[in-house]
Amino acid sequence: MWGRQREALSMYKRLSSRDHSTVMDVEENSALLQNSMDVESTNPSWRLSFPHVLVATISSFLFGYHLGVVNEPLESISLDLGFSGNTLAEGLVVSTCLGGALIGSLFSGWIADGVGRRRAFQLCAVPMIIGASMSATTKNLVGMLIGRFLVGTGMGLGPPVAALYVTEVSPASVRGTFGSFIQIATCLGLMGALFIGIPVKDIAGWWRICFWVSTIPAGLLAFAMMFCAESPHWLYKQGRSAEAEAEFERLLGGSHVKYAMLELSKFDRGDDADTVKLSELLYGCHFRVVFIGSTLFALQQLSGINAVFYFSSSVFKSAGVPSDLANVFIGVANLTGSIIAMLLMDKLGRKVLLLWSFFGMVNIILLTNFLLESPFMYK
Repeated sequence: MWGRQREALSMYKRLSSRDHSTVMDVEENSALLQNSMDVESTNPSWRLSFPHVLVATISSFLFGYHLGVVNEPLESISLDLGFSGNTLAEGLVVSTCLGGALIGSLFSGWIADGVGRRRAFQLCAVPMIIGASMSATTKNLVGMLIGRFLVGTGMGLGPPVAALYVTEVSPASVRGTFGSFIQIATCLGLMGALFIGIPVKDIAGWWRICFWVSTIPAGLLAFAMMFCAESPHWLYKQGRSAEAEAEFERLLGGSHVKYAMLELSKFDRGDDADTVKLSELLYGCHFRVVFIGSTLFALQQLSGINAVFYFSSSVFKSAGVPSDLANVFIGVANLTGSIIAMLLMDKLGRKVLLLWSFFGMVNIILLTNFLLESPFMYK
């Protein structure tokens, strides 16, 4: 027994100072991990982080709202602004916000890492308020396009930051469920825009009210973010560990802080995101992840869902279907799918939901084409 102790003691003395510090770090982390095992046997309460997630999803609500805000009122907008019958101008009113969203999304990561998640949300609300106000008060097509472009920059900035923020402030046990709130908020925003646009046929100038309404949630987002927690991940990367611990206490509860900080330090130690080059995203070791993620989004857009959101009123009118009722069904179907995904996300996993959802989309598109080509539809 004494021989083994002397051998261990001699090995300890032969360690260099660097190795000694490594051993001490391992021992300290192991002790923290051991002390946290009992705490982590019960998951942190979702109630603490829920209000912060709810505020963050307002940006996604605004994204969905501005996707559908010109759907029903487009005809009235074209009449009032003097470009009725000009399909190019109508297409620009619809799509200009997507050009702004492209610009906003390109800078979203840089802004979120530079000024923090909370200020990024507030910055995304500013062009949405200014752009919506311009669209609501404009007397010509140019003013409408500038307003839509400004709104688009906020649309491009907000949702990526929301996805990042929700992931960083949510307990692991409900991270998938909370992530689904982003899609649900988008669906609710779309439904809200479709509902608010219904009176546009009966009330002159109602389309201006549709734009003014969007400034309310945008202002609420900028104000409420003053009281939300900053991302502990961002604070830790800025070297503000004490503040990160305080935010973890707000989000997870005091008994989970030490374990969360330990996990964060382990993640940061193996994080090489700062050294990733753009070339590695295109043909390096990260190419596969980037390709799969990009393809999933591309397939979603190529399904034609955006055309439905933007021009469903015109399509249903040409088919002789009441557009207000049909738009409501579109919103309900979109929301129903999001709720199902939220309930099953943490039970079945992401891959199963992706496979079955794309399988369902393919079959529905084939069925739709078959019905449209069928002579029985036109009897």
